Amino acid sequence: MQRDIEKVLIGRDEVAERVRGIAERLAGDLRRELEAEGDPEADHRIMMIPIMTGSIVFVADLIRCMPMKLSLELIAVSSYPGQTMESKGAHLKSELPQGMAGKHVVLVDDILDSGRTLQLVRSIVNEQKPASVRTVVLLDKRARRAVPIEPDYAGFDIPDEFVVGYGLDFDGYYRNLPDIAVLKPEAAGGG
Repeated sequence: MQRDIEKVLIGRDEVAERVRGIAERLAGDLRRELEAEGDPEADHRIMMIPIMTGSIVFVADLIRCMPMKLSLELIAVSSYPGQTMESKGAHLKSELPQGMAGKHVVLVDDILDSGRTLQLVRSIVNEQKPASVRTVVLLDKRARRAVPIEPDYAGFDIPDEFVVGYGLDFDGYYRNLPDIAVLKPEAAGGG
């Protein structure tokens, strides 16, 4: 597997440090919002919704760094079917969780690329009338943005390169790499 890697873009220690920082900021912002509503003990109203499958590693590390009561609901969205590095458009592959009305919803995704996936999920979530919706992404690839959407929290801005590791895949592989890396062109079928 390591022989398929062209370069490590972001090492595991840097990722771990940034995830802890995001969790600290997010937890602080949620606590302040609950206090402003007059109910600081209402942390049971926090719902994390990771967009599967790419965000699985990120959300697991993120929630372990958040010292508060929260629920975790999953949603599956497809945008890169099969052996491709180009998004074919986002579509839901699973039911959207219910019971979001009045909750503080946190959408968690691995990478914000074109923005179509996050825009789709956010618009559907907003229909359920949550108290708030926040978006958290590990990676922000601004060069590929096709719709006007920005994350509330982002770990790293990255160049327009196809990355794998820390949950991100190519054709279902490389999710288990602890670093965020760029594949060699021949490993991605390009050489």
